[in-house]
Amino acid sequence: MKNLLKDQSVLAVPGKKHLVSDFSHDYTADVKDKDTATRLLAANIQELIGEQDKLYADNRFAVLLIFQAMDAAGKDGTIKNVMSGLNPQGCQVYSFKSPSPDELDHDYIWRTYKCLPERGRFGIFNRSYYEEVLVVKVHPGYLIRQQLPGIRSTSEVTPAFWKDRYRQINDLERHLTDNGTIVIKFFLNVSKDEQKKRFLDRINDPARNWKFSSADVQERLHWDEYMDAYSDMLTHTSTDYAPWYVIPADRKWFMRYAVSNILINRIRELKVEYPVLPAEEKKKLDEAREMLLAEK
Repeated sequence: MKNLLKDQSVLAVPGKKHLVSDFSHDYTADVKDKDTATRLLAANIQELIGEQDKLYADNRFAVLLIFQAMDAAGKDGTIKNVMSGLNPQGCQVYSFKSPSPDELDHDYIWRTYKCLPERGRFGIFNRSYYEEVLVVKVHPGYLIRQQLPGIRSTSEVTPAFWKDRYRQINDLERHLTDNGTIVIKFFLNVSKDEQKKRFLDRINDPARNWKFSSADVQERLHWDEYMDAYSDMLTHTSTDYAPWYVIPADRKWFMRYAVSNILINRIRELKVEYPVLPAEEKKKLDEAREMLLAEK
């Protein structure tokens, strides 16, 4: 099937200006139905299981997956379905909510940096430091709690401030990439109509009421502002070394397949293999085999 890594229907091409509205909510590439997507997803998961084992043995790369989206886009379900077959010992998932007082006493990168995956492992961020140029940009009053130098009121938050944050994030991801952490970023792009439908499904189904918060509807009132913030994020932080993928999220079956497609194709590019032991170590294996076989 089509390799989506370079598919400009989902890739936010680095160096270009992007609008969320330029990307489709229901694009499905060459996958025509749910059954096909389910079969392809299963095949990618099986391959990913093998690649995870080699990634751990090779111990040179870490893989960081970042998921950002509007509420009800399907972050949790995508993480569950795509990463379901991986060895839990080599996979860490972190969800970042409102920062704690301790986290507010540090710079905004600190709480995510300490959760980065070790070499040989997958790290998954369900939301991330990108919240600092999304929800914080929509609600700049949150910056006051961060006690930043030169920011005592929202009137002091200028376009240059956000430009600096984009630069800081790009510098961070360049540093991570140069040191062996592969950063793969997914924006799950759900439409406003589909979000409304999913909210109503949660409200109408008692078994799913727990998934709904009245705050979700309040944030929906800021939809256009969020789309502007996401557009700026894509424009300023999709880079050659850590590009953004804008995944159509109205059809969950394609969304999950697309994430698996991009992930497995990026892992293939690493060409990780099991380490080949030097001759001296192989000799020790032969000696150990002989000792074991000689036991009575």
